[in-house]
Amino acid sequence: MRTLLYNCGEIAHLSTGDDEFPLSGQNLLERENLVHKPGMGILINNGSIERVCEMQELVAEYAPWYPSSSKQTDTTVIDLNGMSVVPGFVDSHTHLIWSGDRSNELSMRISGKTYKDIAASGGGIRKTVMQTRSTPQKTLVESGVRRVESSLTNGTTSLEAKSGYGLDVDTEVKILESISIVNRAVECDILPTWLGAHDFPQEISRKEYVEQLISEQLPVVSELSLAKWVDVFCEEGWFTIEETEQIVSEAKSHGLGSRLHVDEFVDNGGLALAAELGSVSGDHAACSNEDSRICAAEAGTVQTFLPGTPYVLSKDLALPIKQCIEEDWPFSVATDFNPNCPITSLPLIGSMLSHRIGIDPIVGLVSVTRNPSSTMFGGDECRGVISEGRIADLNVLWSSSADSWCQTPGSSPVKITFKNGNIVNSNNVY
Repeated sequence: MRTLLYNCGEIAHLSTGDDEFPLSGQNLLERENLVHKPGMGILINNGSIERVCEMQELVAEYAPWYPSSSKQTDTTVIDLNGMSVVPGFVDSHTHLIWSGDRSNELSMRISGKTYKDIAASGGGIRKTVMQTRSTPQKTLVESGVRRVESSLTNGTTSLEAKSGYGLDVDTEVKILESISIVNRAVECDILPTWLGAHDFPQEISRKEYVEQLISEQLPVVSELSLAKWVDVFCEEGWFTIEETEQIVSEAKSHGLGSRLHVDEFVDNGGLALAAELGSVSGDHAACSNEDSRICAAEAGTVQTFLPGTPYVLSKDLALPIKQCIEEDWPFSVATDFNPNCPITSLPLIGSMLSHRIGIDPIVGLVSVTRNPSSTMFGGDECRGVISEGRIADLNVLWSSSADSWCQTPGSSPVKITFKNGNIVNSNNVY
């Protein structure tokens, strides 16, 4: 069955060059190479984009009976009335599955307590761990489905999901299995990451837990094919450079790639290590030094910025995104959805980029579509672009301008979402 999207506004195709790789530098700023002007159409067939060309040409070839009818034989025409089309959003860093409530931590932060202070007082990751351990899998799955549905309402069609709130074999497996169940239940691609190295449990020593990660958790995760990547919270006060290297190297021998939490609070050398280890991304990277950023760019490790995190921690959004553009360093942006930062909306994150950091909306759009896709998918599975032969994951925006994707903080800019060529979300906000 074919679907013809007729009378499109701007189409942000983002497909210049080899679209399996991230865009960077000046290529991000050449709008004429990234956005089709109004008047084009998109033909979808069997879940993929078959044609992108002038709309009257598509009608003449595939729907000559239009507009007397909107559907005949094997083709349906949808008149978008000049609304813009952009790729489905790709959220490459989320902590999808957890249980509990940490709302009380905001007042603690306002009173002056740091992330470390809150963790030391029994809050933070360990509090979520205790609550998640005691929660039945059915409950975890139900909340995971609701969260993904919220993401979908905001235009996310693919996301990465981490474990990390178990810190023991059974609960880490429970979380990863829950991610798999949610993936099968929703209209969104969910790719799993094992983050057993998120913190240290209180019941065993640090050394014992690192050994458990390598000798117990990793073999089970690998044998059950529960994850595509390993992640480690490589940060001062958590996992050291040496521990991170040991865990990632062992995971690599089991066939897992890596994407790492690095340099969130201080420059700990984490981004440089991610580059050395061949990680697909180094996430947070707020405090990394320039040499590390250069190494990451040369190694193909994409810096992934998470502005929602400093936002909820009441910190300045002092992320070096403009420098990345100037220096031609590839970067992505993600939500970091977690108990402390329960943001499911990439358009809200995009608003932070444009309204607070001063990043052009199309640059921001690349950072939540094509660039994160390059760290999650490859070959024919490529997402994040609107190009012939690619999977039809698309968002139709309420506005005729692609720039509008990040200009409605508090509500979704998306009217219709297509996943694999099928409508999976329709919003009636405006």
